[in-house]
Amino acid sequence: MAIATTNPATGEVLKTFTELTDSQIDAKIQLASEVFTKYRKVPFAERARRMMKAAEILEAEKDVFGRMMTIEMGKPLAAAVAEAVKCATGCRYYAENAERFLADEVVEIGVTRSYIKYQPIGPVLAIMPWNFPFWQVFRFAAPCLMAGNTGLLKHASNVPQCALMIEDIFRRVGFPEGSFQTLLIGSKKVDAILADPRVKAATLTGSEGAGIEVGMSAAKRIKKMVLELGGSDPFIVMPSANIEEAVSTAVKARVQNNGQSCIAAKRFIVAEGIADQFERSFVKKMEALRLGDPLEATTEVGPLATADAVLTLHQDVQKTIQAGAQLLTGGKPLDRPGNFYAPTVLTNIPKGSPGYSEEFFGPVACMFRIKNIEQAIQIANDTRFGLGASVWTNDKKEIDQLVDEIESGMVFINGMVASDPRIPFGGVKQSGHGRELSVYGIREFTNIKSVVIR
Repeated sequence: MAIATTNPATGEVLKTFTELTDSQIDAKIQLASEVFTKYRKVPFAERARRMMKAAEILEAEKDVFGRMMTIEMGKPLAAAVAEAVKCATGCRYYAENAERFLADEVVEIGVTRSYIKYQPIGPVLAIMPWNFPFWQVFRFAAPCLMAGNTGLLKHASNVPQCALMIEDIFRRVGFPEGSFQTLLIGSKKVDAILADPRVKAATLTGSEGAGIEVGMSAAKRIKKMVLELGGSDPFIVMPSANIEEAVSTAVKARVQNNGQSCIAAKRFIVAEGIADQFERSFVKKMEALRLGDPLEATTEVGPLATADAVLTLHQDVQKTIQAGAQLLTGGKPLDRPGNFYAPTVLTNIPKGSPGYSEEFFGPVACMFRIKNIEQAIQIANDTRFGLGASVWTNDKKEIDQLVDEIESGMVFINGMVASDPRIPFGGVKQSGHGRELSVYGIREFTNIKSVVIR
C-alpha cells in the first residue's frame, strides 16, 4: 500500500510520501537507542512537564488535528476533534500518575529489604492502525515516554500526515530529538526492525492477521509483544433493560467511527419478548442516519477508510445473505463518489456465515434472538474474539452471571464499550494479549525487577 493521503470521501489522492530507505531506518533506530541511555535518567517531573505541554497543544489545536484525521481516514469532524481532546486527557493522566505507578514497591519476605523496581527497557516499536489515528498512538506514546522508554511509530500508510503531526507535537514540547520518531514505511519493513537488537519490544493494534504475523516475528526474537486485535463485540439486551436507551446506544455503538472500531458493538443479542420492539426502533434509527461529507457538521456517518474496505464488507454481507440471513435495511455501497456503505441490519444470521463469525468493519449490524440468558451467553461466547461486551439489564442476578461468564477483556453494563485511560484495555482469545492504559499499560514495557537485600 502506497504511503499517501487519499480523501476517502472523494477518492482524491492529496499527497504522497517516499518510504524511508534501510539506511534511514537504521539511523532512526540508532538515534532512539542512543537517546534512551540519557532520557531514561530524566526525572519524572520533567517528563510530566513536557507531557502536560503536549496536552495543551492537543487542546489548543484540536480543530487542525481533527481536520487532518477526517481528511485522511473519513471520520466525522466532530468525532475527530473529540479524539484530539481525548489524547490530551491521556497525556495528563500519565503525567499525573506515572511516577506513582512506577514507584518502588516494597514486598516483605523476611530480609533486610526487598522490593520491586520498574525500569524502562529502551526503544519500543508501535505498529498502529488508521481508525483512531491520534488516540491509538497517544495511548501508547504517553505511557511509553513517561516510563522513560523511547518510541518508534510505524503508522498505517493512509494516515502519514497524522503520524508526522504527532511526532512534531513531542518535538515542540521539548522531548529530546529521537525520543519519539515516525517511520514512514510499509509493513514489509517491520520484520527487519523487530529483528534489530536495539529494538526491545513492540505493540500492535490491528487486524488478526497482522497480529499473528508480527507476533510470530517478535516471538522468534524473544521480544515482548502487546497485541490489541479485532473484536466481534456482543450487545446483549434482556427484558428488564431500558429499551429506548438501549436502542439509541446500540446505533451509536455500531456506527461510531463509521463502524470501523474494534470495540464497536457488532452482534446484537436480544431477548425474544422484546426483540420485535427493539428491531423496529433500531432499523428506523439506522435508516435515519445522515451520511455525507465528514467535514460537514450534520454528518453522522462518513465514508469507510478505503475502497477495498467497501468491497470486502459488501462481499461478507452478501455471503451472509446467501447463507440465509434476512436483510432488514441497507446492504449495499452507495452510488456516489467516495467509500460509502449504507447502514445495514441483518437478522436470522446462520452459523458459519461471515455475519456469525467474522468482524464486520463498517456500519453493519447482525441481530440474534434468544430465549434465555444461557443462550445469550452461548452466542456471545461463540466467537474466536473476546474484546468487549455491552450488556443491558437491570436484574442484579443477570448482571453477575453475565459479567462472570462472558469471555471478554471488558464488560460494560447499561453502556457502550469505550476506552478510558483509567481502566485497562485489551482482550482475550484472538482479540490479543497484554493490556493498554491504566497502571497495567505503563508497566507492560518495563523491566519488573525484583530486588532482595539480605
